[in-house]
Amino acid sequence: MEVPNLYTTRHLNHEHRKPVSPLYRRLWGQVRRLESFHPDANPRGYYADPRSESSGYVFVRIQGGFHEIRNSICDVVAISRLLNATLVIPEIQSTTSSKGISSEFKSFAYLYNEDQFMAALVKDVKVVKTLPQNLKGARRKKKIPSFRVPNSASPYFYLHHVLPVLNKHAVVELVVSEGGCLQAILPPHLEEYQRLRCRVAFHALRFRQEVQELATKMLHRLRAPGRPFIAFDPGMTRDALAYYGCAELFQDVHTELIQHKRAWMKKRGIVKGKLSVNSAKQRLNGSCPLMPEEVGILLRAYGYSWDTILYISGGEVFGGQRTLIPLHAMFENTVDRTSLSAAWELSRIYGLRPHPLPPPPARPKYPHNIEGWWGWVAESDNEPESTVMELRTNAHKLLWEAIDYLICVEADVFIPGFDRDGKGRPNFASLVMGHRLYQSPASKTFRLDRKKVVKLLEENREHLYQANYTWLTSMRKHLRRSLIDGVIEASSKSKRFSFLSHPAPECSCLRYDPTKPVEASLGVMHSCPKWMDSEIQTQSKDKETEEDSDEDVSSSSGLFFKNNGGNNQNGGGELMKEESQLDDQEEIEGAD
Repeated sequence: MEVPNLYTTRHLNHEHRKPVSPLYRRLWGQVRRLESFHPDANPRGYYADPRSESSGYVFVRIQGGFHEIRNSICDVVAISRLLNATLVIPEIQSTTSSKGISSEFKSFAYLYNEDQFMAALVKDVKVVKTLPQNLKGARRKKKIPSFRVPNSASPYFYLHHVLPVLNKHAVVELVVSEGGCLQAILPPHLEEYQRLRCRVAFHALRFRQEVQELATKMLHRLRAPGRPFIAFDPGMTRDALAYYGCAELFQDVHTELIQHKRAWMKKRGIVKGKLSVNSAKQRLNGSCPLMPEEVGILLRAYGYSWDTILYISGGEVFGGQRTLIPLHAMFENTVDRTSLSAAWELSRIYGLRPHPLPPPPARPKYPHNIEGWWGWVAESDNEPESTVMELRTNAHKLLWEAIDYLICVEADVFIPGFDRDGKGRPNFASLVMGHRLYQSPASKTFRLDRKKVVKLLEENREHLYQANYTWLTSMRKHLRRSLIDGVIEASSKSKRFSFLSHPAPECSCLRYDPTKPVEASLGVMHSCPKWMDSEIQTQSKDKETEEDSDEDVSSSSGLFFKNNGGNNQNGGGELMKEESQLDDQEEIEGAD
């Protein structure tokens, strides 16, 4: 069984090749030590079709954000296979089931393509759209057994606790609210279940047609200038900032908002620590997101020019647009979802027309309903419950994140500002990095060591926009090394929380090529199937031609930005040419 390519929108990596210089290769070229790795999520060895006799039906309700839903769906498919059960298409976003919210928001089809999901998994599990009529009635009367499953439950839990109940009642309901319900790293004898997770995440889970089409249009618009682009996910959510105690990064009303959220987390046992945390210390430990300005400085230091196309993902950057102003100043062509699409294009994908409802009479009308969601801070210690319109907006965020996800996966370069969510687990950016590691391992994906980055930033805090050669060299070396070291680090840090954040080596194969170095630490031992050979050899020929075109990249300046004086329209000046000779061989053969 050959797994089809995931996206019809998939651009062929640098098929739009330009005359290649060492600088261009360093900025946009592939990571050489990962070029021999290729996606292969097909079963290896004997793999039976689903048995005709099912143990019963597994009905699932999934609560959470985009990355939590995606992780959970992959887990419940693996669990259904483990139990030999028939999976009912999961219900998502059940947290929006309150007055004024359409049931369509909870539908799997609101986000994903149901038919594609069922067709892609036909050889893995039985999937049906709904429960039989008699079981539907029993569920409405709450007469079917239900399990609120813990995060990262073991296969033992399902085989010894859930399966007996399933055999007895022919149906069980699983409520998943922690962003995953099966342990990330399974025993070696269950390795096929890891590949099943990959088939679900990277092949079966396609977004519904309207979302796919809009994302495709936006990708075409991004690539219209004929140049590659960078995708940046800030990861600056209020939940993550509160969980890690990064309130003091803002020093204004936003600090109080973060503290409110942290107090709420403490009451519910999500956070176990002091309410007030030394944010400066947390930042130095690498436990806080990098500010957009800092990421901009890293990219400019690496050599990306002021006119580089930079796509910012994420519907909301905590702290508001003012936190993005320095980034916009450094990169003139900074775009996001809203600037690449018309308002009517976004509203058309919702599929629903939400009508605002007035607040209930008993509820005080806080200023945040009119002025913004921060308005209640000065008036109350208790944060008001979400309005119906806010709940609907949260539902729409899934669609916005789906578009961002597609664009980030396809980007020529991806860089995250943070890789953890508000529960300390891998976030949206981690899923993107895992998907890129599976689909195009050699594409440039910076996996930063924030502790090292912050240390380098602090060393030059007073002169970040006029960095000297020594500092630039240190920062570039770290960024280059993060292309490989970050992948290795993710295998021990992120993978134990989310398999999809690092699906290698289980879902990868290796094509041996004596002319290319191989990153052995990823442990990929499985040889790629023969049908991949012709395509890979063609790409290798092109790459060899590039390798012969080394040329000197040098300049006379030691400054990072050139000051344009009063006429500083690009906010930060033009990046000068390379300020000193680069060691091309190290650039290409070291990390790249």
